[in-house]
Amino acid sequence: MKNSSERPAPRSGLSILSGLIPFLAPYRQRIVFAALALLLAASTTLAIPYGFRQLIDLGFTTAGSEQAANVNVYFLALFGLACVLAVATAARFYLVSWLGERVTADIRAAVYAHVLRQSPEFFETTQTGEVLSRLTTDTTLIQTVVGTSISMALRNVLLLIGGLLMMFITSAKLSSIIIVMLIAVILPIIFMGRRVRKLSRASQDRIADASGLAGEMLNAIAVVQAFAHEAREALRFSAAVEHAFRTAIYRIRARSLLTVTAILLVFGAIVFVLWLGAHAVIEGRMSAGELGQFILYAAIVSGAIGALSEVLGDAQRAAGASERLLELLAERSPIASPAQPHTLALRAANGASLEIAHLNFQYPSRPDQPALSDLSISVAAGETVAIVGPSGAGKTTLFQLLLRFYDPQTGSIRLDGIDIRELDLQVLRNAIGIVPQDTVVFSANAMENIRYGRPEASDAEVIAAATLAAAHEFIERLPDGYQSFLGERGVRLSGGQRQRIAIARALLKNPPLLLLDEATSALDAESERLVQKALEAAMEGRTTLVIAHRLATVQRATRIIVMEQGRIVETGTHASLVAAGGLYASLAALQFSGNAS
Repeated sequence: MKNSSERPAPRSGLSILSGLIPFLAPYRQRIVFAALALLLAASTTLAIPYGFRQLIDLGFTTAGSEQAANVNVYFLALFGLACVLAVATAARFYLVSWLGERVTADIRAAVYAHVLRQSPEFFETTQTGEVLSRLTTDTTLIQTVVGTSISMALRNVLLLIGGLLMMFITSAKLSSIIIVMLIAVILPIIFMGRRVRKLSRASQDRIADASGLAGEMLNAIAVVQAFAHEAREALRFSAAVEHAFRTAIYRIRARSLLTVTAILLVFGAIVFVLWLGAHAVIEGRMSAGELGQFILYAAIVSGAIGALSEVLGDAQRAAGASERLLELLAERSPIASPAQPHTLALRAANGASLEIAHLNFQYPSRPDQPALSDLSISVAAGETVAIVGPSGAGKTTLFQLLLRFYDPQTGSIRLDGIDIRELDLQVLRNAIGIVPQDTVVFSANAMENIRYGRPEASDAEVIAAATLAAAHEFIERLPDGYQSFLGERGVRLSGGQRQRIAIARALLKNPPLLLLDEATSALDAESERLVQKALEAAMEGRTTLVIAHRLATVQRATRIIVMEQGRIVETGTHASLVAAGGLYASLAALQFSGNAS
């Protein structure tokens, strides 16, 4: 996310809400029908005061049977207007509510899909909880505006304009006085509305902060409990919630002040003008019906202004929410597919060749700390290359560049002779299978967790991959076998079982290039033996890069590359590297002597 200094200058609430237009555009037909229903409802509302005027002036001023007939006619007319108003209002409510739900769903889907395409650089500076807050709380505010507030605003604008017009037709003098007074009233309301918008944005930011903190701690609940920090984290979250509460109270206080100011000033102006009208009736310059009509139109106008002040508060909150969501949608990942990608036609039957030339890379969050320096590796199709070295040597960083989670500052990576930056991201990543160091298991059953490697795979293919990864037996022993729910992040499995699920997923994908990042690190000796045997079979017919701290797992590699501080310091076989007496020999001596003891 951009920091505050990089944000563009703030725009007005209406201009921010205009960013929602692309989400409304596909539903033009419903918008037109909603507008027609809105126009009909507003017109009917404006016709009611005129009907009351006719009822008073013509129904009550005549005598005899003619009076009763007039009263009957005008009451029936008023009931007819009420029927039209009811149907038009119901139609407007249904259509705009549908639009609110539909647009909110579309925004949520668009934001989520957009976030999924962001590079890891984005997630280095953005909390997951903050993104979730924008997907839920902010979109709910937009739903309120699209599904209610916009319709109410348009309705009350029509009533305001129509009511003022009819007031002028009824009495131009009284209407002129009330207009001057309303202009004086509206200016402070607009000024206060701007403050409400700023406070609304701040309130949403504080809610997102609290959500981000909660998400981070819940994802690390085992660590929190292991260090007995439950009370400490509860206090931290309580403090974040209190901060959000105080910010919300500032917003509520400002909005309450806005409401009371609007109502007092508007109704005060209207009461003064009606006092003048009452004296006009007494003096014979207006009829009772005309005054009644003017009073009703004045009530409509004042009600419209009061409702608009309420809607303005909702609009200001939604403007803050929209600004945050549109800000998220405006994020552009530095990693993207080229406009005209090359095709990847793998020529070798035993995997893909890999050519890494003069890579230099620093993480965006640590620009002064080189992660890789002038790294060059050539891997033939079908070759198994092990990469070893101390923590922080750059091994996992190399895998992230191969998957194009980041692009190097200089240098190139070629897969079967094609620069990976010239490939579509989906094509590139579909050609690579990875078993990561931090195993991910989803909240689904065992069958679907493995099938994530290739969604179209059959049950038989999933079971075959699980068997190859030495996972079949323990899955079969689960209460419901392959249909057993594994819990969030695989909490119902041991570390070794989670790792075998990840290995089965990669094997099911059947890629030409396989990346194993500490693939057996969480296994016991027996499981490691089984999985190592399975991996050796899986390596047949594909190119494999293996990262391992446990050197016993890489002794059979075609070649071993030793890295330290982002550079290659040694290359060779296990025997030649031990004989050379360098870094690898030191690591081997530590491990094997430790095992011997």
